[in-house]
Amino acid sequence: MYIKSLQLKNFRNYASQRVDFGPGINVLTGENASGKTNMLEAIYLLGLGKSPRTSREKELISFGAERAYVKAEIAKKYRSHTIEILIENKGAKKIRIDGIPVKRLSELIGIVNVVYFSPDEMRFVKAGPDERRRFLDVSLSQQSKTYFKSLAKYNKILAQRNTLLKTENRNENLSSLLSIWDAGLAEVGANLILARKNYIKKLSSLAKISHWELSDGKENLSLSYECNTDGETYDEIYSSLLSSFSSSVEKDRALMFTTKGPHRDDINISLNETDARKFASQGQQRSVSLSVKIAELTLFEHETGEAPVLLLDDVLSELDFRRKEKLLELSNRTQTMITCTEFDFKPSNLSKLYKIKNGNVLNR
Repeated sequence: MYIKSLQLKNFRNYASQRVDFGPGINVLTGENASGKTNMLEAIYLLGLGKSPRTSREKELISFGAERAYVKAEIAKKYRSHTIEILIENKGAKKIRIDGIPVKRLSELIGIVNVVYFSPDEMRFVKAGPDERRRFLDVSLSQQSKTYFKSLAKYNKILAQRNTLLKTENRNENLSSLLSIWDAGLAEVGANLILARKNYIKKLSSLAKISHWELSDGKENLSLSYECNTDGETYDEIYSSLLSSFSSSVEKDRALMFTTKGPHRDDINISLNETDARKFASQGQQRSVSLSVKIAELTLFEHETGEAPVLLLDDVLSELDFRRKEKLLELSNRTQTMITCTEFDFKPSNLSKLYKIKNGNVLNR
């Protein structure tokens, strides 16, 4: 799949702009704050219906404007699509696919898949568990509508349970009240954990190969799903979750939130059998992050049959020459959008080279 064209109106610092892209490498150069990242943010929005940078969608609208508009033409293996997203400053967001309005975000997910790599993503190793869970949820949601719907349902039930912990905190019958939600939470949570475990197994095998190459055979990378829930089958995990919710009631009451479940899980990252989250050097962190992204892209191809769009937001400056070359090798398999201040490479599959200045895209 690849994005043929992108149209922006009153989006961030773009008043009105249309850009045509090629299926290979598309490079957007320019000074800081010129609008390079905003372009990739718009593409990410088309894939996931939200920004990777803010949860306040009003920030996407140009100053003084009432609404922002993003439109893209997408070419896939067997058919093409048009995606339009309108964001109004009153909070409304409207999505149309091939001219037809859609009411559920799940209808958008999977039309155009994206793998996003930015300086913030370099924090994959040293960041907190919430960042690694976010990585899992974003990647799995694009590959499986079932997972996306299960995640939304889990978060809804979790919010209701947490509300109960706050509003009925002193109720002596709190355990009985919570049990109403616990069965549903365990049912959906078991499905999430099973999907994540399966995904991490596949991702670890692929990341191990990439990292072995990047480290010249000196480092063995291993990823595993880290949780407090026992079991390997659905029934075992379901029972373990139910037991965890029941046994943690007093702790949950004291803290006023649910302390057990997949929303508290993590990814264990091991380099030569040492916890990289605690002991990896900065160079090792970058290599691990790159290896995981390479594995993610490959896994997308295996699971969906099509390569996603690779978004490289100002990461080349963070990598040494060897890692840059490895990253650019990916562009032979997928459409790649690169933002940078300068681009000194001359890859054979370079499609477009643009210069961005104050929200205007110029050919180079």
